[in-house]
Amino acid sequence: MKKLHIVILVLIAASIAVLVSFMGSLSTYETIASAKQKAGKTVTITAKMDNSLPVDYDPIKNPNYCSFHIADTLGNTVRAVYHGEKPRDMEKAERITFTGKMQGDVFEIAPNGIMLKCPSKYKDDPNAAKKNLTQNQ
Repeated sequence: MKKLHIVILVLIAASIAVLVSFMGSLSTYETIASAKQKAGKTVTITAKMDNSLPVDYDPIKNPNYCSFHIADTLGNTVRAVYHGEKPRDMEKAERITFTGKMQGDVFEIAPNGIMLKCPSKYKDDPNAAKKNLTQNQ
């Protein structure tokens, strides 16, 4: 074999090793039921806040504790705890992506583990986007 072939084989082996090492850090979106089965492991859940149940957040008493219930698309609900300031307009968000771990019957959200998808301002009027574009031109 030529030295060039050996170098190419080593580079291919190194790139395969790098790809395999990154495979462990890839995250998938889970449901609440599958997150309960993976208790203690970090998972990502797409859900929305269950506004029918109370939110426990008192910024005067403890600004870094917020407890509420979340519901996934399958209708499963779980109590979630976030150790940080409650994100503004969380109740209005269509979807929320939570990253954290199941600890018993509670979903412990990681620091910076909440990502909101805000409602669209064009939701009620589908032609509003066109109107807004023509007015701005």
